[in-house]
Amino acid sequence: MTRRFSLLATFAGPILVVIGMSKVHAAWVAERPYDYTGSFRFAWSIAYIVILLVTTYGLGLPDLARSTASSLKLAFTASAVSAIGISLVQLVVGDALLPRFVVFGAALLLVPWQVAVGWIVRRGLDREADRDRVVLVASESEAERLTDEQRSTPEKPWRLEAHLRPEDVVGGAGRVLVDTVLAGSTVVVLDRSALVEPEVIAQAGAVHEFGIRVRTLQQFYEEWLAKLPMSELERSSLFFDIAEVHRVRYGRAKRLLDLAGGVVGLVPLVLGVPAVWLLNLFGNRGPLLYRQERVGRNGATFTILKFRTMLPDDPSAATDAAGGSAWTTEDDPRITPIGRLLRKSHLDELPQVWNIVRGDLSLVGPRPEQPRYVHQLSGSLPFYGMRHLVRPGLTGWAQVKYGYAGDEDDALEKLQYEFFYLRHQSFGFDLKVLGRTIRSVLGSEGGGR
Repeated sequence: MTRRFSLLATFAGPILVVIGMSKVHAAWVAERPYDYTGSFRFAWSIAYIVILLVTTYGLGLPDLARSTASSLKLAFTASAVSAIGISLVQLVVGDALLPRFVVFGAALLLVPWQVAVGWIVRRGLDREADRDRVVLVASESEAERLTDEQRSTPEKPWRLEAHLRPEDVVGGAGRVLVDTVLAGSTVVVLDRSALVEPEVIAQAGAVHEFGIRVRTLQQFYEEWLAKLPMSELERSSLFFDIAEVHRVRYGRAKRLLDLAGGVVGLVPLVLGVPAVWLLNLFGNRGPLLYRQERVGRNGATFTILKFRTMLPDDPSAATDAAGGSAWTTEDDPRITPIGRLLRKSHLDELPQVWNIVRGDLSLVGPRPEQPRYVHQLSGSLPFYGMRHLVRPGLTGWAQVKYGYAGDEDDALEKLQYEFFYLRHQSFGFDLKVLGRTIRSVLGSEGGGR
């Protein structure tokens, strides 16, 4: 509920303020009153609203601001960037597309609006975390993992109140689980080792009769963390329909949207090529593009395109045990200064719109890996090959939730998010991933590539 309110308020604020300020200007501020909706300014005010929405959401407002001070800082930054952006457009066009009264007046009014919304959202998230107080019945290793998850960015706020091992419940005096839960918790989570103990199930059933929610560990991960826990996965757990495979209409419509997005993306690619070429002359000499084999849908390989960000044919580059280049890290010494700028801005990914047009990539899906990594990970990570049932993506749920994969442990973490995406694949989820990608690009959330 809180997240829905945050999205609604984030979208409603710029719409109401910009349109309201525009109507005030048209009726009372302009030297000659005019019909706002019938003028060219109506379309440009919509463009300004879109800029405000993208900037505000991209910077993480309102739900990522942790305090009133951070809300104020982010709100002021979003308003300033948006006002400067539309002003630059007007400067290039050479015409006052929107009155300064609307541009700067709306920007100023939206600052206190976003600060107030942020305060309401933080209060709501605190209440939700207080409402979802968890008692975990699981092994020590699962408790450690869940404690780590609590410190990350869950999809729903929650708090771990207590941890019991299954043997504590079975061998304890009285009804240990019942007494612990009724002391003030609201959710019971059971891992696989707890589910096989009749005494644990009996006590969980007893607290359920009091209205306490009971979840398996897999259900909890899906509902609160938006991922599937590898420790809980069996082959039967992966018997679910994948929309891109089992729903023909979704698969076809997704491809049409990918094609449209790829064609639109060719415009900034054409504009970006000469700019990147000039930058390379100063600090990144070598080939403009980087080509690499990746594994795509149904295991077929294709050549992915990027603007090159590393030293070409560096003899000192790190290698793995197989003699190939090592996993890339965020602070990899092979990255050039210009390459670091391209990676920071994600402009190095721009040539991949051609891969989207060709059908190698989708806008949203699991990121494609190199064939030797696929071979390596398929042998060590269970069910890894399932990710190749769908077309890989320019961005994906694992990218916006986790970020870089620098080794097998990171690949395992990302695989849990990828399985969640496969299980819940839909247009709504794809749009959610694209929205989170905007935040990742602007640096407010995630760090995926």
